[in-house]
Amino acid sequence: MSGLELFAATLGVIAVWLTVRQNPWCWPIGLIMVLLYSWIFFEVKLYSDMLLQVIYAALQLYGWWQWTRAGHEHQGRDVSRLGARALATGLTLGAMGSLLLGAAMAHWTDAAQPWLDAALTAFSLVAQFWMAQKRLQCWPLWIVLDCIFVGLFIYKGMYLTAALYGVFTVLAIQGWRTWRSDPLLCP
Repeated sequence: MSGLELFAATLGVIAVWLTVRQNPWCWPIGLIMVLLYSWIFFEVKLYSDMLLQVIYAALQLYGWWQWTRAGHEHQGRDVSRLGARALATGLTLGAMGSLLLGAAMAHWTDAAQPWLDAALTAFSLVAQFWMAQKRLQCWPLWIVLDCIFVGLFIYKGMYLTAALYGVFTVLAIQGWRTWRSDPLLCP
């Protein structure tokens, strides 16, 4: 554990807590966190996770815009549900991304866990995209992913980050409950 990991983890808890509360400040705080974690993951050779953090940086900006400028009269998005087709498309893209990135990481890098890391990366992108659009289904996907991330980080000896993802799991459960009860939830 390093001071950098501790700082990034603290920012992560704050960012997800703000996300649960639908506070748009989650996005700039999350941006700082993901940039810090990109370096941390590079140092422990979780290259897919490192790339994920870089992509998250762009998605943080997209989410910030979606939550503050998109929607009716630029008031931001309301929470909504994905239809069956959009849900299936997102999960299919996550599976395809898992296979492609896993093959690339297994073949061209010395990644520590190329297939698992790639799957977590691909499906995390799906969850993050859904979160940026305030789709309710982001939360159950995050719950599953965060639980698996906890195991990966324990395996890598990243105990603080594993604890962070344990907190993320609890916050994702709370996010799912909170967003499901949102009076503005669109069908």
